[in-house]
Amino acid sequence: MAHLTRLVLASGNQGKIEELQPLLAPLGIELISQVALGIESVEETGLSFIENALIKARHACAHSGLPSLADDSGLSVEALKGAPGIYSARIAGSGASDDEKVQALLQQMRAVSGDERQGYYHCALVLMQHPLDPIPLIAEGHLGGLILEAPCGVSGFGFDPIFYLPEQKCTMAQLSLLQKNKLSHRAVAVSKLLSYLKHE
Repeated sequence: MAHLTRLVLASGNQGKIEELQPLLAPLGIELISQVALGIESVEETGLSFIENALIKARHACAHSGLPSLADDSGLSVEALKGAPGIYSARIAGSGASDDEKVQALLQQMRAVSGDERQGYYHCALVLMQHPLDPIPLIAEGHLGGLILEAPCGVSGFGFDPIFYLPEQKCTMAQLSLLQKNKLSHRAVAVSKLLSYLKHE
């Protein structure tokens, strides 16, 4: 894979940009949001995180003419048979705020207690050179935790305020960005991706 200096992030999620940019900085890669290039989001019709990431990466490549990076991630709860999973961003309907998504999940989990409130964050990253790239780089990362019954913390985004990390004794939303970027599902996936790039 040719040396990369600029990548289009196939997302309009500012939180993802803020997390991913410092993780990619060691390779001197500048991350540009597709929103900054006037590229609209594509419909996510895949049935897995990887499928959706491929769809988003291909769309961003096609409309920007640049290599793209797509991140499809979400929260899966064992007691909900893996839900909300790939539908995490749409759990409370299109355009819902993070608070509304959190409340929608808590409502679905109102009858779940104790150790049954286990869940995990999953991240699938896809790096694509061009829309017809037959060998895109794919990396995945996981992070397990417990789903609290009420939000705690103000950092991060998405379900971070209710995602409790037993080893850290706090939620993801109580971590600094530096701390989060050392252990998150996204950090794990990026680390794998960077390893692939260094061996290209």
